[in-house]
Amino acid sequence: MTGGRRKVALVGAGGRMGQEIAEILHSDPVLSLGAAIESEESRLIGLPVTSAPDLVYDADLARGAMHCDVGIDFSSPEGLRRSVEGFVAAKKPLVIGTTGLTQEDRDFVREMGSHIPILWSPNMSLGVNLLAILAGQAARALGEFDAEILEIHHRHKKDAPSGTALFLGEAVASARNGALSQSGVFVRHGLTGEREPGSIGVMALRGGDVPGDHTVFFLGSGERLELTHRAESREVFARGAVRAAAFLLGRPTGFYTMADVLLSGEAEDR
Repeated sequence: MTGGRRKVALVGAGGRMGQEIAEILHSDPVLSLGAAIESEESRLIGLPVTSAPDLVYDADLARGAMHCDVGIDFSSPEGLRRSVEGFVAAKKPLVIGTTGLTQEDRDFVREMGSHIPILWSPNMSLGVNLLAILAGQAARALGEFDAEILEIHHRHKKDAPSGTALFLGEAVASARNGALSQSGVFVRHGLTGEREPGSIGVMALRGGDVPGDHTVFFLGSGERLELTHRAESREVFARGAVRAAAFLLGRPTGFYTMADVLLSGEAEDR
């Protein structure tokens, strides 16, 4: 059934995003699932993968990376380095969609781009990554406007604000020649005083089963601009990850982002 399709080693295959990606790979014209990697402690080890019953969940990352053409990692920050090192050892490209990474983790991933083609994004949605580009353009054009970011996620999300909200905040701050670490405001409570000029508010709401809503506000005198992206399901993130994996095939060593996928023209439906 897979024909000449290239093989993907999927790390974190048993998670919610992993299962979404496996479903998409089942019918993707370019890629197919070649290895379903889970942690050694997972109860799924040895069980068949629903969307690829000829495969079972496996804890052998090195073997999966070696026998596949590209990797997609949607596991956990704790397992990130082991995963990256496994693909570096196999000399195979890797897409990382794992969220909750520290700056140290992100620096490590970028550094590993000197060994293999590696792509990381806090959000695999093509629309969100275009939103970041548009937010940067708006931030430059509307320099006197106040910038605020609001995100909504499901009740089970563990980190706040989301990595995507921080990503958007960094796009705005960078466009204004600053850093979110210096201008970001993440909590407002009590008598806060007037809004600090140049600050960027980043606020999080949690509830229900919202896959992810993000709005960047530019608030001026007598007018405002709102740029919004709403994800209706996790499928948009899974499809973005699969497209990113196809994009990495044959690419030279380096660190890539979803902006590279967008600008390459390879983000169109296949």
